[in-house]
Amino acid sequence: MENIYTKGTEIRFDESRLSFTITHEGDSWNWGEGFRPRMECEEGTIYFADAKKISHEEWKTGIGHGILSHFEGFELNGADAGIAFDTIVWIEEVSGDVFFEWVPLSTETVKVKSVYWPGYMEFDEKKDSWYTLLNWQQGLLVPNTWKTAVDKVVFDGFMGTAGAYMPWFGQVKDRAGYIAICEQPWNAAYYTEHPAEGPYTHVGIRWEPSLGKMDYRRVMKYSFVKDCDYNDLCKIYRNYVIEKGRFKSLAEKAVKTPSIDQLIGSAFLHKGIKTQVMTNSDFYDAENPDKNNHLTPFSVRTEEIKKFHELGVEKLYLHLDGWAEPGYDNQHPDYLPACEKAGGWKAMKELSDTMHECGYLFGIHDQYRDYYYAAKTFDENFATRLADGTIPSHARWAGGPQTYLCATQAPFYVKRNFTEIMDNGIKLDCAYLDVFTCNEGDECSHPWHKMTRRECYEYRNACFEYLLSKGILPSSEEVNDWAIPSLVFCHYAPYDFMLDRPGSPKKGIPVPLFNLVYHDCLIEPWMMDKVSEEEDYMLYAVLNGGAPYLVRDGAYQNTDGSFAGGVEITIEDQIKRCKVVSDLHEKVAKCEMVRHEMVDGNPEVQRTTFADGTVVTVDFQAQTYQIR
Repeated sequence: MENIYTKGTEIRFDESRLSFTITHEGDSWNWGEGFRPRMECEEGTIYFADAKKISHEEWKTGIGHGILSHFEGFELNGADAGIAFDTIVWIEEVSGDVFFEWVPLSTETVKVKSVYWPGYMEFDEKKDSWYTLLNWQQGLLVPNTWKTAVDKVVFDGFMGTAGAYMPWFGQVKDRAGYIAICEQPWNAAYYTEHPAEGPYTHVGIRWEPSLGKMDYRRVMKYSFVKDCDYNDLCKIYRNYVIEKGRFKSLAEKAVKTPSIDQLIGSAFLHKGIKTQVMTNSDFYDAENPDKNNHLTPFSVRTEEIKKFHELGVEKLYLHLDGWAEPGYDNQHPDYLPACEKAGGWKAMKELSDTMHECGYLFGIHDQYRDYYYAAKTFDENFATRLADGTIPSHARWAGGPQTYLCATQAPFYVKRNFTEIMDNGIKLDCAYLDVFTCNEGDECSHPWHKMTRRECYEYRNACFEYLLSKGILPSSEEVNDWAIPSLVFCHYAPYDFMLDRPGSPKKGIPVPLFNLVYHDCLIEPWMMDKVSEEEDYMLYAVLNGGAPYLVRDGAYQNTDGSFAGGVEITIEDQIKRCKVVSDLHEKVAKCEMVRHEMVDGNPEVQRTTFADGTVVTVDFQAQTYQIR
């Protein structure tokens, strides 16, 4: 078949290997020699090349030019697999972008677990100037020479999770690069392989079924750039989401909900009331039973708020854990009333009123995914059912055995619970709905409330929108591309290494890929721990123009970045540190982060530039920062 050429981009197709080479303005990108297009099924592996009937033809429409391939007649374990599909690889005439489309025609006979196509790019030069971009939490840049191996990604690389805040990856080699955007990210994941010290990094896409079926088209869009760095690729994606109508800035959100402006520039205070670890929880410490439970009265928290006010903290947001019976991470979604042994509704209202008298903002931790068997209204009929009809379960958290609540039910429980809170005179400014933005979307096969992952994200956003309708600013554990229109802030949006034990080797160079796209859309609080004399997380807070954590008392020790130890800082000094970060956040929260760079190519000295002209430079080695 002849090569396809449009808009400075050429497609070359190797029919014998079913492999593609894309050449853009003289730079060639080849699929890796070791890649074989395949489908992983429960019954075994099916390779595209094993189809009895394969055909290729030129594909041309009013918008582009490419190659259409048809595959059918597969056998698996000696029987007809009943699989047929098309692939279309084409160049859009307007943009020169290359689209890779996998189109299922029939996959009913076998149970497909995943499809690996298109292939990963050959990327095998041992050079610092060759690097891969992963949206693993805030962002990761992996040079081909990086000493630490990178392979297993958190949440298995699933799009829409902490493993992929945004549904794209990219690679740059000596200033030539590409960004690969996943256009149907709800049932997609990326995989990556980088051995210790290189000399290569491979990254590709894996498509998974929805409710057990591969029944809709999957598309990867590749934009190739002759001269670029990671900033340019982030701005390509920013323009992409603007074109799609998914971009919503803080300035836009603040028009609808003006209290956003009060949260901007606030220091974040994370405290708890009641912890009760059940004996059938994985967290239960049988050897030290006294460590499992603790209680702090609301009145103690009220006095702490007064003390912070006396110490001169001007703007503060309190995130309160464990405020309801029977304690943190217990019996959700039946998480009411206010903890009686801590003072009940009356004492909780006093805390809320004190917050507002001080000019502060008050919010609570809540949870509408974890569905505890001990919940008063638990009904297995409303638990998430997998495609095979089974119900997943575990006992990891404090409340013991649980499954997952089908997200179709979550908005109803949010409305029920928050109505009761308001009826008891508690004025909430904010609310944190746990795990929604870091865990993958759920699917449910129960006929009463069947739900796809895509619909799950819509139901989660519906919970955020309900809160907004009541003037309550919604938050969740981390951030994610799908939540941008409805989410206002988060618990954190960290670099991946911040959740590892301090001193663990970094998997690459931390770079703010997410903030280069969405800095002006969300409020992100940052850890302020000085974990050692060589590592101060305040520098990342300043660099990213985020909000500071004044105190962050994690619910579980040695989990989610909450580790004991580090350099002790007095509360007076921490207030001063937070004031620096808060003042900067007040200035740049609604500004685009227009550029991030490693000064003179040195990852130890990094600089960010914001749309208002503010420039922040940090030196991680010298432990210094400069704001101008």
